[in-house]
Amino acid sequence: MKSLTPDTIAAPFGHYSHGIAAGPIAVTSGQLALRPDGSIPEGVEAQADYCFDALRAILVEDGLDFSDVLKVSAYVTRREDMKGYMAARDRACADLQVKPASTLMIVSGFTRPEFLVEIEAIALRRPSS
Repeated sequence: MKSLTPDTIAAPFGHYSHGIAAGPIAVTSGQLALRPDGSIPEGVEAQADYCFDALRAILVEDGLDFSDVLKVSAYVTRREDMKGYMAARDRACADLQVKPASTLMIVSGFTRPEFLVEIEAIALRRPSS
């Protein structure tokens, strides 16, 4: 197994990796919109855009990109934030020939009330042709 913890995103909050690569599989921890400088984007859509950027950075650590994602799971704190999250997800997946499977859940909150969305992904390295 290999830890995927890019230095271009905020360090993990504790003793865990942002992602793990194990053979052809890469899984990410849930990503919150915490920039390296400690700031948090305003609004769920901007936060989701940032989370997707963080997921991309984690995947790049293992030579993958967003087209390798099998499934995205996301969590929002308010039903009215679903539209903003889905707009960001649709942008992240716009150019993909095969869209990843997707789960969206409404949760009661995250570690800080400013966080409105958390997103994680599972990716698969495809065999070279």
